[in-house]
Amino acid sequence: MLVERSMHAGYLSNSYLVTDKPEGSAVVIDAGGPVEPLIAAAERLEVVPRYVLLTHHHHDHVAEVPVLLSRWPQLEVLIHPLELDLVQSATGPVDATQRLEVGELRVRPLHTPGHTTGMLSFFVEHDGTTGVFTGDTLFRDSVGGVRAPGHDTYQALKDSIMGTLMELDHETEVNPGHSDPSTVGREWAHNPFIRIWRGLDREGSEPCIALGDPATLILLAVDYDGGHKAWVRWPNGADDIVPGSRVERVGAGD
Repeated sequence: MLVERSMHAGYLSNSYLVTDKPEGSAVVIDAGGPVEPLIAAAERLEVVPRYVLLTHHHHDHVAEVPVLLSRWPQLEVLIHPLELDLVQSATGPVDATQRLEVGELRVRPLHTPGHTTGMLSFFVEHDGTTGVFTGDTLFRDSVGGVRAPGHDTYQALKDSIMGTLMELDHETEVNPGHSDPSTVGREWAHNPFIRIWRGLDREGSEPCIALGDPATLILLAVDYDGGHKAWVRWPNGADDIVPGSRVERVGAGD
């Protein structure tokens, strides 16, 4: 399996070309741009993608689908049924009941809600190697927030990570929707959210103000962009994952 990645300089969002072999078969996963490097890679490898598989509907993952369609008008652009109406250039649905065979690639969509209700991760197998493309569910050392447009819940995100992604073989490469790759095993061992969920590290208990309201800061972790992601608990006991920039530590200086 050959994976070519293009990362947007501003959003740090990733788009991927995945092929089984030169002159073989291919898919594109997400298209936030720039996609020109992926088009060039496809031409170099002499492949024509069959699908564009979208993890979710947010602009930084779909903005350059029209560029791909202008190059390959026959492309099928697939997204979860819950988000099909949110991407104008999508041509059809795909969900976790389906299996896609593209040449020697075997693609299994995984429903991993949390960041959005229709979030998909794509598990790809080829010739004994595996990779999972996690969109905005799981990043290297971080996780997706649950306050973006179309979001689901903290519990949905946790279940998607612990009950789906962390059940994959630890050698599986994690290709996230933003920034750098990882492996399932690395995130199992080092991701600070997962370590607390596993009971390896303790929850924090520091009072804070999150999104303007009192809360408890369970974890403040470095996010994929060098900022922070915060896990907070509200007075009613509900948990949330929010941008670290929206959290004030009570009594902390400027």
